[in-house]
Amino acid sequence: MDFTGKTAIVTGGARGLGLSYARALALGGARVVISDIGADTAGAGSDASVVLAAAEALQAEGLTVIGHGGDLSTNEGCEQLIAYTLEAFGQLDILIHNAGWVGYQNIADLDAAFLERAMAINLYAPLWLCKHAWPHLLHSSAPRIILTTSDRAMYAQYEQTGLVAYSAGKMAQLGIMNALSHEGLDAGIKVNAISPVAKTRMWGVTDEPDELKPEWVTPGVLFLASTQCEDTGYIVRASNGQFTATRFTENPGVEYPRNLARIKADSAEAVAAAWPRIKQA
Repeated sequence: MDFTGKTAIVTGGARGLGLSYARALALGGARVVISDIGADTAGAGSDASVVLAAAEALQAEGLTVIGHGGDLSTNEGCEQLIAYTLEAFGQLDILIHNAGWVGYQNIADLDAAFLERAMAINLYAPLWLCKHAWPHLLHSSAPRIILTTSDRAMYAQYEQTGLVAYSAGKMAQLGIMNALSHEGLDAGIKVNAISPVAKTRMWGVTDEPDELKPEWVTPGVLFLASTQCEDTGYIVRASNGQFTATRFTENPGVEYPRNLARIKADSAEAVAAAWPRIKQA
């Protein structure tokens, strides 16, 4: 796909999925800013050399990519990334929030520091990034925002014990997607999400995987970032080079908020009696 003349930001862009997205966008002609704090697998610490090395490697391929090593857990850090991008390239067309962290802590053990780390990258960062990117995206001819969710959060059968904070943050990004897809509708800002399955360091994988490769997710992200994507408010699930799109849709016949067009019940006992039909409605 042709991204000539476009400027993109990819957070978590120095490794894994983010690096694959950034390379593909740049190969398509985009100017790309990869932002990565260089945290360890526990989501802690920082190492600016990680993103600088990634940017230099892409530059060696002849691609227009620069690195940013700032902290996106704060309003100020997100504002600085947008300003850095505008200073370097003068515009912003595509914002991909890929940065994430998988940490395990059972609900009984949940502590404030752990929760804050999960919320910082999965809730605060996308909100602050979108806030500061928004006025610049309004000037783009094809503005695109892509957030990142997870099948682990969306589907109960894929949940794992200890992922309560992670799941809360990944579901939060779907709420942001829905709200901003509505807010950006008249301006043409398309806001969608990717739910990727890929073997990266988040899985503890450091060698090249023979399945679930990050680059097999990338075509879905490129489509969402492109002018060919005219939809908004969709979740693209991607795994092993396969893609399916889903979204939150209302049942037919509903006249919200007064008529759900479903099972009537006037007491808790009536709800209990009708529960098998309510579950199927």
